[in-house]
This record gives sequence, structure tokens and C-alpha cells, in this order.
Amino acid sequence: MEVYLNIKKMGQNVLLAVCDCDLLGRTLREGKIVFKIKDEFYNGRKATVDEAVGLINNSTIVNLVGKCCVETAIAQGYVHPDAVIKIEGVPHAQIMKF
Repeated sequence: MEVYLNIKKMGQNVLLAVCDCDLLGRTLREGKIVFKIKDEFYNGRKATVDEAVGLINNSTIVNLVGKCCVETAIAQGYVHPDAVIKIEGVPHAQIMKF
């Protein structure tokens, strides 16, 4: 499956943003949470989910949204299942390396 990924360098940090393709542009709402899956944040280019998740090794901050990319990150040991939240049933995970 393909996902959108965007890599941004911010000083010493590398931010990796990944979302499943079908979520780009959507706004998820649950309770007081309003989560916008913005084109300017996630849409750098399309890639396979394995390529995108493979970039986690070289990133210091990671933002993942969508069943495909989050489940792949869990399967490859980057994300613990208990660290995932769901917004409107859509999985979301963040990784911060210090």
C-alpha cells in the first residue's frame, strides 16, 4: 500500500510525517480532539508503507496516522500497541527520540 510521507529538517531534528493516502485532507473529530491531516504537513511524496516506516531509523520525531502505516510500525517494533490512540477509529502514533 502507498502512503504520503514528508520529511522536514528542523535544526538537529528530522521530522517524519506519514499518513495513509485515503486520509490526506480529512479532519478527524472525537470529543474535544480535532485532528487535521493537512496536505502541507503530510504530503511530501507518495511511497510504499515499508519505505516510509523504514525512514523511522533516521528520524528523531515521527508522526503516523492511519491503519496501514501504524500497524506496519507496530509490526516492525517501532511503536508499542499501547502507545496508539484512535481518533474516529483511525490509529495515530508519535515517536520522539532523545
